[in-house]
Amino acid sequence: MSTVGSVLVIGGGTAGNGLTVLLRRAGIEVELAEAAADWNAGAGSGLTLQGNALRVLREIGVWEQARDRGFAFDTLGMTAPDGTVLRVMRDLRTGGEDLPATLGIGRPRLQRVLMEAVRASGARVRLGTTVSSLDQDPDGVSARFADGGSGRYDLVVATDGLRSPTRGLIGIPDRPQPTGMGIWRATAPRPEGVDRTDLAYGGPCWIAGYCPTGEDSLYAYLVEPARDPAALDPARHAEEMRTLAAGYGGVWKTIGEHLTDPERVHYTWFHRLLVEGPWHRGRVVLAGDAAHACPPTLAQGAAMSLEDVSVLAGLLTGPEAAASSLDALLTAYRERRMPRVRRVVDASVQLGEWLMRGDRAADAPGLIGRTMAALSERP
Repeated sequence: MSTVGSVLVIGGGTAGNGLTVLLRRAGIEVELAEAAADWNAGAGSGLTLQGNALRVLREIGVWEQARDRGFAFDTLGMTAPDGTVLRVMRDLRTGGEDLPATLGIGRPRLQRVLMEAVRASGARVRLGTTVSSLDQDPDGVSARFADGGSGRYDLVVATDGLRSPTRGLIGIPDRPQPTGMGIWRATAPRPEGVDRTDLAYGGPCWIAGYCPTGEDSLYAYLVEPARDPAALDPARHAEEMRTLAAGYGGVWKTIGEHLTDPERVHYTWFHRLLVEGPWHRGRVVLAGDAAHACPPTLAQGAAMSLEDVSVLAGLLTGPEAAASSLDALLTAYRERRMPRVRRVVDASVQLGEWLMRGDRAADAPGLIGRTMAALSERP
């Protein structure tokens, strides 16, 4: 029997939604609080989810729904900036041989799948508000919300993202640090014949890539030196990305023709975050991007967040829960996750640094291969 009977999950993104479903399945009462009134139903561009992420989606019970709304594939292409295909490689199935190597999916589509699962789980959902205070005592946590509401819980899990307000509320000082890279992201129709991710290194940007996210859609991205976002006019985002895309051949010509709506083009920086100390203070614990984040050079950000909630839910509801204190369980959670997360964060940052330096002696394929092989093991 779990030592936890009620949980507040702060943040209704991929990690928070997944954790909510896993805890509800074990009979734990869960309230999910999300700042966005629309539950971020339409936010974001695309996701590249590798097998270790798909393994957790299957555990949550939404793999088939995600598969049907996305685009699964097993290969990765390397191209020259002019579009010439240099090499096609078979990707490692890090989730096991019964799952594809990769699933591309629109972020809003995955969000809707997870929202439906949360609703079906019977969890209480509180939208359009934030947590203003957390007061702990030996028996629980009292939370006050910005909308005037309140609640009492055995445990609070913060899955509120890279800029987690909860980190500050509980006195964890770590903050995300920019890596020096920026990324343009957009969605576009999928051209006929695009059935895998293709990456080009060089040209106007450090990386030009695209990933099919459905029968009718793809996610395109261009990675460059970080610009000051305040100096960029959102109304010209499509024009800016279209200008960069014009420096690439092949499929990029078709993609560029569809980069016309600035609302469908987003620009952000890459960041690094790894909370080195404990991930919890008393009965409040961090998970996902609130505890760690990395540039998407390995496409492992969402996967690491999903693995976090799988491990945390397993510890809270598994056979060891009844015989362990909550502090011991939360400590074990971080100890189990830290080596794997550190490996991914360090490798992701290293790949970016090699690109920024133009280091031709760098063994990027070797680093990627070693990291992905390690991720084939269960977390």
